[in-house]
Amino acid sequence: MIRILLAEDEEAMRTYLARALENAGYSVVAVDRGTAAIPLLQREQFDLLLSDIVMPEMDGIELAQRCSEISPATKVMFITGFAAVSLKANREAPQARVLSKPFHLRDLVMEVDRIFADAA
Repeated sequence: MIRILLAEDEEAMRTYLARALENAGYSVVAVDRGTAAIPLLQREQFDLLLSDIVMPEMDGIELAQRCSEISPATKVMFITGFAAVSLKANREAPQARVLSKPFHLRDLVMEVDRIFADAA
């Protein structure tokens, strides 16, 4: 089963995203900040890091950079509501996909499906 590490500081959004991905057949571990994701990346194997970009303590871009050092095989996808932040993400983590809020949960699942279909 494909494992996803979800880092999203907004509780309601984290719950909705995790539920949608689990309903689509993915295994999801959800944390509320980037600093909570790092020890999990060090201990466990994840196929995808799905991260909000704007979070307290450590933003999603820094988290993605740390993820690429710890677990280079883990794919990265950002979610953000800020267009300017999205442009920065594309520059600093060009291999990552960016999904801009607001989006429908169906769009999220389709993007995640596409990431793994491309890898197959």
